Amino acid sequence: MTVIEIENLRKSYHDRPAVDGLSLRVERGEIFGIAGANGAGKTTVVECAAGLRPYDDGTVRVLGLDPRTDRRRLLQRVGVQLQEAALPDALRVGEAFRMYASLYQHPLDWRALMDEWGLTEKRRVGFASLSGGWKQRLFVALALIGDPEVVFLDELTTALDPLARRSTWDRVRKLRERGVTVVLVTHFLEEAEALCDRVAIIDRGRVVTAGSPQALIAEAGTDSLDSAYLTLTGRGL
Repeated sequence: MTVIEIENLRKSYHDRPAVDGLSLRVERGEIFGIAGANGAGKTTVVECAAGLRPYDDGTVRVLGLDPRTDRRRLLQRVGVQLQEAALPDALRVGEAFRMYASLYQHPLDWRALMDEWGLTEKRRVGFASLSGGWKQRLFVALALIGDPEVVFLDELTTALDPLARRSTWDRVRKLRERGVTVVLVTHFLEEAEALCDRVAIIDRGRVVTAGSPQALIAEAGTDSLDSAYLTLTGRGL
């Protein structure tokens, strides 16, 4: 079953196209990767799909809802972790969980979620005192507090060390096992190759190609998704 359907999406900033006629589909229960270099349009696609940014043209449906006209209903059913986000400096981790839980009609047990993501020991720590890695982990956990059917994860492991990155990958796999559809935005092709059922490679606001990591590697005639990206786009990350 298709849970995200995007057709001919267009979005420009100051007459410069960030997304230029992009189309893609995401099926229920898969981990779908959106891969590309910085400035390729990845984050804009996610923000438009999640109802966080209006788009100029095209059609977007997420769980059968139009993000422009059904934004409030959609935000109760999806979770979003953005690459750049912040909370008030003095807000403590435990307070952030309680605050986010109050925004949803049927939130998960925030204490259990805080424990699952290893944040219980940080519950009394203010946001400003967290390292970049802990902040990233906090925002991923907060994206899950509404028990979403679809979760958008934008540069999920950017600030994490290799061990924390692998641990986070395991948690994402568990989300899929629970039936959650994951849209993973990344410029780490190793991450996309390890996690994703399918990947859309985006360049200059358009989908260059899409398929399983293995299919893309075969299409490019290379031995890794990193090399396939370079072959298929003619550009490095």
